[in-house]
Amino acid sequence: MQEHRLTELDSGIRVVTEAVPSVRSIALGFWIRVGSRDEQDSQAGISHFLEHMLFKGTENLSAEQIAQVFDGFGADVNAATSKETTILYAHFLDEHLREAFELMSDMLLRSTYPDIDSEREVVLEEIAMYEDEPQDKVHDVLSNAIFGGHPLGRPVIGRGEVIASLSRDDVATYHDSRYLGPQIVVAAAGNLEHDAIVGLAERSLSNERNGPSRANGSPPPTASPGRAAFQAKETEQYHICLGGRGIKRDDERRFALSVLDAVLGGSSSSRLFQEVREKRGLAYAVYSWASQYQDTGQVGIYVGTRQDNVGEAMAVIGGELQRLQDDPLSEEELDRAREHVKGRLVLAMESTASRMQRLGRSVLMGLPLLSLDEVLAEIDAVDRDQLLALAREFYAPAALSAAAIGRDEDVFRQALSAVSSELAAA
Repeated sequence: MQEHRLTELDSGIRVVTEAVPSVRSIALGFWIRVGSRDEQDSQAGISHFLEHMLFKGTENLSAEQIAQVFDGFGADVNAATSKETTILYAHFLDEHLREAFELMSDMLLRSTYPDIDSEREVVLEEIAMYEDEPQDKVHDVLSNAIFGGHPLGRPVIGRGEVIASLSRDDVATYHDSRYLGPQIVVAAAGNLEHDAIVGLAERSLSNERNGPSRANGSPPPTASPGRAAFQAKETEQYHICLGGRGIKRDDERRFALSVLDAVLGGSSSSRLFQEVREKRGLAYAVYSWASQYQDTGQVGIYVGTRQDNVGEAMAVIGGELQRLQDDPLSEEELDRAREHVKGRLVLAMESTASRMQRLGRSVLMGLPLLSLDEVLAEIDAVDRDQLLALAREFYAPAALSAAAIGRDEDVFRQALSAVSSELAAA
């Protein structure tokens, strides 16, 4: 990352920017420290529903007019909700900065929540679509197996019965108690001047956002390894996940874990991709991933395969998990994984949107804003002993839970025995 500038306003709002003079655009994001883990069970999905309502109208513009303004800019505008954050973001030509910033500020803080019933139907359709996509839903089934009743175990999208009962007052009260100064970060990257962004934030955001900081999220979860969850559904494939707890967001081992993920299933030369897909043709999609939260994390593996291949696919995955713990990586494999992680990072930095996201997420979560060279040095420092230790801590069968969506639970349970007989019986 190039040199960034950070300013904290009297309201507690933080503004962080990075100037990229070689482009003619700006990526702007309003980050809010609220997500699905901040919700009570009776509110499951309200953070995501509120994100939708930001686009439905302000005192000055209707939803259609908001869309027309951004289309007139040639801008990309969207929003997203995760387990710990919400972001409203846009990418537009630098000449539209003032108009875009003021409109996004109105959307963020001064939405009037019109047409709540019609948008409720949109979100209910989104939930129905999610239920029909087992390759996505199985990840939440796994999270529930790992974290149980903790909010991290719930889908971000929420539950239909909660969305169906939300009133305008429910949404407004949740918004006003969460979208407060200390919870908001304005991040921008592109052809900009930091002081201009600060001035816009002071005029458009600060006056209404004074308020005390509030504790974020639920208490730390207690992961429960060794749980297996199955949901029956008439599908052509079995969608299967293995996973367990991981490391929290500020853990210094996060660089090593990204390299280990590249080795296991995070690249096209990874062990799982090569052994499951390329050499045996057992799946089209097979991969690993790692997620970090404020106080914990999650690692996981996904494979989607037909019933006839479930047993063999799980046997191969079980063998690769055991090999990961038993055999140190070769220097060649380690070098390739490190260079893969570094290359993806450097290439991402060619995008102002990626730069904005790194700025916003780091400041919102209290992470140090390392320079690109510092990050690359951390990755270069990863060694085989670190990866072996991580593999033994987080990918041992005793540390894993499992989840699947498919036709027959017995098929899943029998195949799971190739990973762990205890897990198969859980």
